[in-house]
Amino acid sequence: MSVTERRPSTDDLAKEDFGALKVVPVRHPWRWLAVAVTAVLVAQFVHGLATNSGWEWGVFAEFFTADVILEAVWVTLQLTFYGTALGFALGIVIAFMRLSASPFLKSVAFAYIWAFRSIPLIVQLLFWFNLAYLYKELQFGIPFGPGFFSFDTMGLVGAMSAAVLGLALHQAAYAAEIVRAGVLAVDSGQLEAAAALGIPRLRQIRRIVLPQAMRSILPNAANEIISLFKGTSIVSVMAIGELFYQVQVIYGRNGRVVPLLMVATAWYVLLTTALSVLQHYVERHFSKGESR
Repeated sequence: MSVTERRPSTDDLAKEDFGALKVVPVRHPWRWLAVAVTAVLVAQFVHGLATNSGWEWGVFAEFFTADVILEAVWVTLQLTFYGTALGFALGIVIAFMRLSASPFLKSVAFAYIWAFRSIPLIVQLLFWFNLAYLYKELQFGIPFGPGFFSFDTMGLVGAMSAAVLGLALHQAAYAAEIVRAGVLAVDSGQLEAAAALGIPRLRQIRRIVLPQAMRSILPNAANEIISLFKGTSIVSVMAIGELFYQVQVIYGRNGRVVPLLMVATAWYVLLTTALSVLQHYVERHFSKGESR
């Protein structure tokens, strides 16, 4: 003879007084310990910033808005803007070359990306800066034939031009892969539907592919722009008066290394924050109609 356990019915549950039950919150002792340790470390760091005389905040305040620093910030912004604009313009072309049905165009695009991602940026910059050593002049005319006019390389490619050229060509290799990944993220069925409706290929790319691809492109593109903005400090090897170079010149004269480095750090943080805010609004614009 077996005894079957009786399950409580709905009426029994309704009669149960849940208010009499004691609710015990979940305890997270290790989480609170981590919070306490982190808070102590942050407090110590802030206290050190405020009380350690080695930071020399007076010197920092003196040079933060100095004319030479503001001019250097402007040069840094120019390098970032030109490098980004030219780099992404060329990167879009290279990306669609890689997506092309032509094996030759695919090979050329792949070789470009492979080469410029393999060679360190500082080597590229120094190469363009010393271009006149290899080519005294550049001629334009019939390929492998006579030239119609020429330019003196020494006067054509100066320090600023070499920096923009090197940054743009380097950026184009990474931009091409970012754009290609964004385009591949778009469902191919939409292109097939657009082609069935007779929409021209160029309009398909401009009105269907790119607006959707921008959702995938923007986060990675913003990271590249911010990296390029900070990476402009490498052009200091070419004696261009960008932010980091000017800071080096100043602390080389007065010996105030730490506060001058903090001047550069503060400007980099401020401008990177501004770029991040701009990224947020651009991403929100291209995310209209999409709920997450």
